[in-house]
Amino acid sequence: MKRLRSLRGLLLAAAAVMALSSFDVAEYDYIRVAAPFPMPAIPVYNFPHRDFTITDYGAKKRGTATDEACTTANTEAFRRAMQACSEAGGGRVVVPDGEWPCGPIHFKSNCELHLSDGATVRFSSDPARFLPAVEVSWEGMECMNYSPMVYAYRCENIAITGGGKLTPDMATWRTWFSRPKPHMDALARLYDWAYQGLPVAQRNMAEGQNHLRPHMIHFNQCRNIMLDGFKIRNSPFWTIHMYRCEGGLVRNLDVYAHGHNNDGIDLEMTRNFLVEDCIFDQGDDGVVIKSGRNHDAWRIGLPTENIVVRNCRVRNAHGLLVIGSEISGGIRNVYMHDCSMDDKVITLFYLKTNHRRGAFIKDIYMERVSANQMQRAFAVDTDVLYQWKDLVPTYKDSITAISDIFMRDVKCRVADGIYEINGDKRLPVRNVNIENLEVDTVRKYTTRAANVEGLHTENIKWNTFTGKE
Repeated sequence: MKRLRSLRGLLLAAAAVMALSSFDVAEYDYIRVAAPFPMPAIPVYNFPHRDFTITDYGAKKRGTATDEACTTANTEAFRRAMQACSEAGGGRVVVPDGEWPCGPIHFKSNCELHLSDGATVRFSSDPARFLPAVEVSWEGMECMNYSPMVYAYRCENIAITGGGKLTPDMATWRTWFSRPKPHMDALARLYDWAYQGLPVAQRNMAEGQNHLRPHMIHFNQCRNIMLDGFKIRNSPFWTIHMYRCEGGLVRNLDVYAHGHNNDGIDLEMTRNFLVEDCIFDQGDDGVVIKSGRNHDAWRIGLPTENIVVRNCRVRNAHGLLVIGSEISGGIRNVYMHDCSMDDKVITLFYLKTNHRRGAFIKDIYMERVSANQMQRAFAVDTDVLYQWKDLVPTYKDSITAISDIFMRDVKCRVADGIYEINGDKRLPVRNVNIENLEVDTVRKYTTRAANVEGLHTENIKWNTFTGKE
């Protein structure tokens, strides 16, 4: 009996320690973020302290076998390590120093992909390695396409961390940058499928000469995401794409991708994200906020909202902060502050849509930004159709409601023009506020505005004007 009482006491003590441990170690930490709108705290998952090193699952460092053999072995090693990590309840999938050729990496829930400082993951340029096709969104339309280099679908508590590097072999993808007739025909077909409501599983784009390039990182319908500290060098298509995701922290990234459509980060139908302390050097836009194209977005009905971008640098890009042009789910509550642009952009702060998009853009803020050269510091364009203008018909006219836009405390060195607003006369842009905007040298024009109601400007100034008005 005494022994039983002693054993019972030990069990109770152990249970108390376990309870105390679970109380002390929270499942999530939370980052509170200041914004001019109610901004939910960002959850950061505390991954279990378990490591699953890819070499334990058969990974081969470049140079230990042929590149083909390494790619095959490493693709399987990442798959097995992710599976084991998730089944164990979560932890880190660790990539040691060295160069690791591979195919796509697919995430499982509760997994952190950790890139050691000396690690380089080099993705294959063989499209066959990125089959079977997976569900993605391509320029705002859902379809089945080649797997992204790094892909997660309906996962939660996932992360990429460490000081290592992700880079693709661009040999094949670079040849897909052009948009010949077979590619454009494929896009027109996809556009029509979206209009008809064809199930996404039947929209196969990964065939023939369609050549819809894969994303570098594409997380689809995921929750509680962290990207922290790693480098990206080049990308076949959009570099980081968060699609229909909720709750995320993106920080300390160093991204360089100067190919066609190489946006830095695209947040689409996504909410509650903080992007901070990142460097973007892009062949397209830097920080991009999107929300789906036309009928697909109207079907899904999910706005992009509650996005804060702070303390980021864009070295080169088409735009520093760009809203659109895929915005059919609606975009609201976006705040960029204390960011800089080093070299040149086309438009510093750009809102773009067209008469097919519908939905809304509202409560967008830019504050305390310094910039170098650009064509325009601020612009709104409601007639941006690019190649789609003559490629596909307008199935439905739907004008975008644009309102409550704020730009404050911005300094630029050189601009062709200070601002240019081209609203739609059927639904003018409303309540645009531009304060304390200074441009050292204006080369062509100062301000242009059409179809805007409630344009409030204060302390807009320039030191030198070299154009004719």
